Amino acid sequence: MSRRLDWVTSPSHGLHGEIVVPGDKSVSHRAIMLSALAEGTSRITGFLEGEDTLATARIFTRMGVRIDAPSAGERIVHGVGLRGLRTPEGVLDCGNSGTAMRLLCGVLAGQGFDSTLAGDASLSKRPMRRVTEPLARMGAAIDTAAGGTPPLRVRGSQHLHGTDYTSPIASAQVKSSVLLAGLYAEGETVVHEPRPTRDYTERMLTAFGWPVAFEPGRARLSGGHTLCAVDVEVPADFSSAAFFIVAATLVPGSRLVLRNVGMNPRRTGLLHVLRAMGADIVEENVRDAGGERVADLVVRHARLRGIKVPVEHVADMIDEFPVLFVAAACADGATTIRGAEELRVKESDRIAVMAAGLRALGVGVDETPDGAVIEGGRLHGGVVDSHGDHRCAMAFAVAGAVAAAETRIADCANVATSFPTFVQLGRACGLAAGLVAE
Repeated sequence: MSRRLDWVTSPSHGLHGEIVVPGDKSVSHRAIMLSALAEGTSRITGFLEGEDTLATARIFTRMGVRIDAPSAGERIVHGVGLRGLRTPEGVLDCGNSGTAMRLLCGVLAGQGFDSTLAGDASLSKRPMRRVTEPLARMGAAIDTAAGGTPPLRVRGSQHLHGTDYTSPIASAQVKSSVLLAGLYAEGETVVHEPRPTRDYTERMLTAFGWPVAFEPGRARLSGGHTLCAVDVEVPADFSSAAFFIVAATLVPGSRLVLRNVGMNPRRTGLLHVLRAMGADIVEENVRDAGGERVADLVVRHARLRGIKVPVEHVADMIDEFPVLFVAAACADGATTIRGAEELRVKESDRIAVMAAGLRALGVGVDETPDGAVIEGGRLHGGVVDSHGDHRCAMAFAVAGAVAAAETRIADCANVATSFPTFVQLGRACGLAAGLVAE
């Protein structure tokens, strides 16, 4: 059983300097997966050394893929090809990673062996029928626990066929799982989405030489091709950068530069929303790195105003909502969030967790089934509980930086899944200078 970890934060006097946050988690997962399934050897730089991505690497190692780690953030993956994975012994442990589990469903559905995917207590409560049902339409055979949750038992040696699937939810994980199964399927696989989601899988498949036609809200590919090894440069994770973007915006006197941040347009909805609220965020040195747009972000303190968050940005910032809640709590007036019901089934019920925590800090929050109305005001410090959710824990650390008094945040150990250096990097640039892991 993992050790419980609490944080204590104190008010910040300004964020300054230049920082580089860890590599993008979504890109790191996919880089390992596609490199393992490719013909040849791929080199990954900027790989996120987090528990989630390390779980993905361990799973492929257990299926016979050699993965070397010559230095931190670097991986050399010796691909075995689409049909080269070997039968693993025992259960494949995804830890806390919903991305690993859902995408692996698509990969494992096309294998010639049986396998079982499991995870920690949090992941074991998350809905998986959203991927098992479309995969079943393609001929996959995947058994879930009661209620459609993990563990997932994937039966091998199934004949997969293409599908034309219209997803009822906007989910990059669902889309990616179906597309990865489509690599093994006979015929064409098409995925339609109610709103466009992140296109990392489509872009990376293209980089590895697999023909994919994609546009916002739709992706199409056919089976029968080969993945060819390439080198992958992982940009800095926008979701990790988001905590420092909001902190520098909220703390008076701040001027912070974040280097090499991934700026995939399906990922940066938070920037549009923060700018609409009055944030001062400038993009410099915009460039291309391995098929992904990256930039340096210069963030200065700015006074925010409450807004109605445009629903068209929701899917492009689903991981950033916890820290947006904090920005809204410090804005002038009310901020209304709608269309974000997906937050109810993340690592925690993020709407409920953030609402309870902000109320404990003195902010008025009215929950709705798909969002909240947040009345901006003064945070007075206090005790909050992240409920083991890494993004909620880091969002509360940002809140602690602008609160009037000390803030204690309970249950922060899972921050290691996505941002193991958060505390150290925060101290280096002035985020809650008294941040203490206990």
